[in-house]
Amino acid sequence: MKKVAVLMGSDSDWPVVRETCAQLDAFGIPYEAHIMSAHRSPAQVADFAGHARKNGFGVIICAAGMAAHLAGTVAANTTLPVIGIPMKGGAMDGLDALLATVQMPSGIPVATVALNGAKNAAVLAAQILAVSDDNLAAWLDAARRDMAVQIEEKDAQLQTEI
Repeated sequence: MKKVAVLMGSDSDWPVVRETCAQLDAFGIPYEAHIMSAHRSPAQVADFAGHARKNGFGVIICAAGMAAHLAGTVAANTTLPVIGIPMKGGAMDGLDALLATVQMPSGIPVATVALNGAKNAAVLAAQILAVSDDNLAAWLDAARRDMAVQIEEKDAQLQTEI
């Protein structure tokens, strides 16, 4: 199975990004997590992204706040799928991060999840890897069925209360 790279622009992103790693662990997907900055260590980011495929990665998840250029910088240096997690915070409470992550130029896509959408970033990475991994696809199908059962149970509980 290909690995997932989980990059964050700052150690302050870790409390949210930890959820991404926990979800990848639950899926049994190998990953590496690193702190890299599009602005403070751009050569390191470009080198990592440029060699990611050769180093066994299949998807790269990037979490960044404020200017949030990490996902775009990574996407500019690889053709692997890149998923951006715009982080809440700063003067605009994440709106700037969201816009920086979704406003990519034609030909350099970044899939974007919700502000602080760490768990969904891991799920999307798993779905991408599952295109070529039948076991992971079956696991995801089972997880979806379990979610549906949980909703039915919650609805049944609601019906007994009203």
